[in-house]
Amino acid sequence: MSLSHSRRSGILSFVRPTARHCWICAAIMVLLLSTLVACANTQKMKRLMEERYGGDGVALLERWDQLIATESQRSPIEKIKLVNQFFNQNLRYTEDLVLWKKSDYWATPLETLGVRAGDCDDYAIAKYLTLLRMGVPIENLRLIYVRAQVGGIQSKIFQAHMVLGYYPQPNAVPLIMDSLVSSIDPATQRPDLRPVFSFNSEGLWVGNQQTAADPTARLSRWRDLLARAQEEGF
Repeated sequence: MSLSHSRRSGILSFVRPTARHCWICAAIMVLLLSTLVACANTQKMKRLMEERYGGDGVALLERWDQLIATESQRSPIEKIKLVNQFFNQNLRYTEDLVLWKKSDYWATPLETLGVRAGDCDDYAIAKYLTLLRMGVPIENLRLIYVRAQVGGIQSKIFQAHMVLGYYPQPNAVPLIMDSLVSSIDPATQRPDLRPVFSFNSEGLWVGNQQTAADPTARLSRWRDLLARAQEEGF
């Protein structure tokens, strides 16, 4: 909001081209160009959605775009609640073998919205990329690979699972967004989840320690997913 106010003030007070005014004009041009690129990408995604999944897919994509456009000014906590609710309510949990005929496939948001379904990876990835579009800083978000306890506190059965964590501060206890649980709880209240490692587009962590590894180099599915999402206009 302060940026818009400063931009407006700069334009109204324009009298002669000083270095400051030139800088403001350049900044405005960058913002306008970024907006045009964002619109072009949205149109590309709609075209691909129509080609692949028809009108129902386009309708859900438009609701997704509306969520991003209308809720971007909210606080990070409000954003994660809205995004978590959007995907948990609009998708059905379905295994990769059923959806994609593969044992482990990481779908792009376009694919996930198109089929209105996904497994834990797809939910977490869609939420992650959506929150980035809504302006949540990348350093506050990590995809967390966990071993999930199945069958209650006494169970000795664990299965691979992925959730999305929101970290208010780098070393804070994350809030967990889960495809199987509607509430968003601190990790300390999820004893059924045992973290293995976490990552985002910029880093890879084991425990609370960031490694020197490039996540796109170590995780081929992550690298492939980001490339496909970019090709689709994200």
